[in-house]
Amino acid sequence: MVTIKDIAKRINVSPSTVSRVLNHDETLSASPETKQKIFDTAKELNYRTVKSRRLQSQPKKQESLKHETVNIGMVLLQTKEEEASDPYWLSIREGIEKECAVRGISSLKLIRLQYMVKAREELAELDGLLVVGRIDYLILQTIREYNRNIVLINQDAYEDQYDSIIFDYQKAASQAMDHLAAQGYERIGYIGGTERISVEQEQSLKKIYTPDARKTIYESKMKERGLYDPSLLFVKEYSIQSGYDLMKEAIEQGNVPDAFFIASDSMAIGAMRALHEAGVQVPDDVAIVSFNDIEMAQFTSPPLTTVKIPTEEMGRLGVRIMLDRLDGRDMPIKIMVPTTLVVRESCGALRQQERQ
Repeated sequence: MVTIKDIAKRINVSPSTVSRVLNHDETLSASPETKQKIFDTAKELNYRTVKSRRLQSQPKKQESLKHETVNIGMVLLQTKEEEASDPYWLSIREGIEKECAVRGISSLKLIRLQYMVKAREELAELDGLLVVGRIDYLILQTIREYNRNIVLINQDAYEDQYDSIIFDYQKAASQAMDHLAAQGYERIGYIGGTERISVEQEQSLKKIYTPDARKTIYESKMKERGLYDPSLLFVKEYSIQSGYDLMKEAIEQGNVPDAFFIASDSMAIGAMRALHEAGVQVPDDVAIVSFNDIEMAQFTSPPLTTVKIPTEEMGRLGVRIMLDRLDGRDMPIKIMVPTTLVVRESCGALRQQERQ
């Protein structure tokens, strides 16, 4: 099968230029002669766009579209270690993989962002890219030079240029804090991680810290009630080990809060281990509300009360709107998925109901 690289090599231009011309990118400053040469060479080599390849592969009388010829790239901003330590990202990835299987897409290329800087031209060979995580605008603009079909998952679109699938962080964090307040808790602590965004610096990728909406909502809610105490706020990296270490720090500090809002289930699992070792009972001594609702949350002891983020469905939706874009939609769309508070034993609410 003829590729964009073949066309680029034939006429001595970059694959990104070929991709942008064939996708009718009006912002490209190539000369009319170069553009015509690209179109002529594509025709001469019998290059087929993704849409024509898909239509050609279908029986004439078949009503539903087939997607066997679609080549999608899944760009993961997390390292293997980060993905392994946080099931949140793994769940999004599984959603993408499952939806691709259902849709008959056999070509799903996994690309980790830290290895992509030196291999950007490969992006032009893909029909579309699903970007999972938070990424800097300048990196996105660079990627867009090679491939214009981009869906952002877990990040809002910049200037509405891209398709995106997100949830309302502020609303989700408020659901956790409001629930603890409704149970009558006043001394509420916070355990969380640092939000990072991938940026490009000096031909390499680095991550910088950015404000975490969960921490921001915790602080604002506590200040509104006149109960904010900075000594009850503990932040490190997002991991089970960090949750364990931070809860040990809170215990050693003394005067443990009546409740904690913990910014991820993984951290909550580590924190509960530290409480168990110290002989502190959940929820009798300390109540906990967490965030994400990973599969393990319902199997902890006690089961975690947590805000459910539909991560797997976010991955599935990413594939669906990508296929919709490849079918010809040009207007960017944004999908905001709902979040739900799942009440289990760790917050103490169920026991209070039993006593009433």
